[in-house]
Amino acid sequence: LFQYTPTHKYFARSGLISLNNNDLPNHTSAFKLIQSGKDGSGRPFAIFASERNGVKLEKTFVLNPSSYVVDVGHRVTQSANNPTPLVLYTEIVRDASQEQKIGPFGGAFSASTFTGPAAYTDKEKFNKLEFAAIDKNKITIPTQVAAGEPAWIAMVQHYFASAWLPSDKTARDVYVGKVEQNLFRIGLQTPVPPLSAGVSHVEKTRLFIGPQEETLLETIAPGFDLIKDYGYLTVIAKPIFWLLEQIYSYVANWGWAIVLLTVLIKLIFFPLSAASYKSMARMKEVQPRLMNLREQFKGDPQKLNRAMMDLYKQEKINPLGGCLPVVVQIPVFIALYWVLLSSVEMRNAPWILWIKDLSVPDPYFILPVIMAVSMFVQTKLNPTPPDPLQAKIMMWMPIVFSVMFFFFPAGLVLYWVVNNILSIAQQWQINQMFAKRSTNR
Repeated sequence: LFQYTPTHKYFARSGLISLNNNDLPNHTSAFKLIQSGKDGSGRPFAIFASERNGVKLEKTFVLNPSSYVVDVGHRVTQSANNPTPLVLYTEIVRDASQEQKIGPFGGAFSASTFTGPAAYTDKEKFNKLEFAAIDKNKITIPTQVAAGEPAWIAMVQHYFASAWLPSDKTARDVYVGKVEQNLFRIGLQTPVPPLSAGVSHVEKTRLFIGPQEETLLETIAPGFDLIKDYGYLTVIAKPIFWLLEQIYSYVANWGWAIVLLTVLIKLIFFPLSAASYKSMARMKEVQPRLMNLREQFKGDPQKLNRAMMDLYKQEKINPLGGCLPVVVQIPVFIALYWVLLSSVEMRNAPWILWIKDLSVPDPYFILPVIMAVSMFVQTKLNPTPPDPLQAKIMMWMPIVFSVMFFFFPAGLVLYWVVNNILSIAQQWQINQMFAKRSTNR
């Protein structure tokens, strides 16, 4: 995840500063390895040290097996009494490249989650900080965190994140800013108490570098699961992901988990969908009469509208009846969309046969083609719009959507395909029911 190349810079660093002496061990200093091995618990560790102007800084890194959290200790020792307070900084630096954007065009045919710095404090909770806002110095975040209050800073991108997770024992300051052109940082400053000659102070912190696995994030720090950000639909998206994870625990395949979750959601919304499809079926029944009215009052829109409303009233049809149930379901399906887009669990997760990775587009475009066909079938099952222009638009929509979905992750397209197929089955059954009723008349 961390890189330092001519094209991409992303790293964590730490060091010491003071008000009147900046020539202290910091991220520009040369640190020498002084000890390495395994601690009493069998965890690998390494200690590096640097000394400048009578101040020695030792950094200890302890690796935790099966964990993305590194325990980091900063030991500060002074060779002489120095009343000037020292400050330990821990920061993450990254350029503003959006490497994780999905889709080749970077516009309407692409989707991406948030990339940039983030900060969490007990009072303000989770704050995402846009690179563009930092560049224009338009960032306002709480800078002071009192002792005992949880706080952390992070750098977030699609699927992955890094974060400094300090101890809550001392007060800290949060800062964010621009280092140079297209290079930004977010960090924490922790005051080091005054030290007598030869006396050391150790400041313990943790460095997270890893994937945004929701159940893992919840165990690391207060509010840390917010790094996996679903935006305004978090209250809906989190339960959906929990349900998806529960299904996966039984089927052990994320593709089939998506299929079963879509079926389950479709069952939950079955009454609403049925009301919508019944309304559309009734509209299809009166479609010939509507077309006659349109021809009859061709030059008088006001009379046409009155005649259409009289027909709706006579047949007890609500022209919005097919839309309202769908509107209620939209937040749930958008939340599910963001769950599938932002979940690292989809990365490298196979489904069947040619689908080897649900997080990348279908390599043979089979799912998008099936989706286009399903949308075309749905269009045929719906009543034809009386406006010829609207009718043409409805006919072109399957092609437009299929082109867009050529570049979307296979997991998202799989969800849409299953949802469309279930909708077709339900709509066809309701249409058949109304057709039989019309025949019996």
